[in-house]
Amino acid sequence: MLSTKLLRLLAAAALTATAFFSAASHAQGAQQYVAINPPLPSDTPGKIEVLEFFAYTCPHCAAMEPLVEDWEKTAPQDVVLKRVPIAFNAGMKPLQQLYYTLQALERPDLHAKVFTAIHGEHKRLFDKKAMGEWIATQGVDRAKFDSVFDSFSVQTQVERANQLANAYRIEGTPSFAVGGKFMTSPVMAGNSYEGALKEVNRLIPMARQ
Repeated sequence: MLSTKLLRLLAAAALTATAFFSAASHAQGAQQYVAINPPLPSDTPGKIEVLEFFAYTCPHCAAMEPLVEDWEKTAPQDVVLKRVPIAFNAGMKPLQQLYYTLQALERPDLHAKVFTAIHGEHKRLFDKKAMGEWIATQGVDRAKFDSVFDSFSVQTQVERANQLANAYRIEGTPSFAVGGKFMTSPVMAGNSYEGALKEVNRLIPMARQ
């Protein structure tokens, strides 16, 4: 069973993301993106990286996930989408590990199902035990999941995600970085999920320059 402290931390993180989405538009006004100066380097040389900063606890990320999946299918060939799980507090670290474990197990198809499990089915996938029990129902070997979840590789990727969140000064999710040069979000795009992805498309040619 989750501790009361952990539940409060996770609830606070979800509220932070929601508050950011609803309130930040007043600060951003008509600005649909911000320039990053100086630009940040890419982890994928030769490609325009689009980083999606997300959190499994974020209801807006859950709502936007199908749109992001569709967008990725039509992205230009020189563009690569990289999802970056965010932890606004220590209690969210297992959710970061979950994302990278799914990638290591070659089960990226379960990414969207995590959102459904948390937001649609109200499952409390907030610790390793609960995640392992759930993932076993998805056809994944529990022992292999446990091994990968605590692996050095997954821990290293979590550290890199935290570095990126700090470098881009992420304060809310979902947020998108384009080519290390620009940041946008649904908030900046008029509180619109579709508008955020349209802005990403508009920023890609600018990032190539």
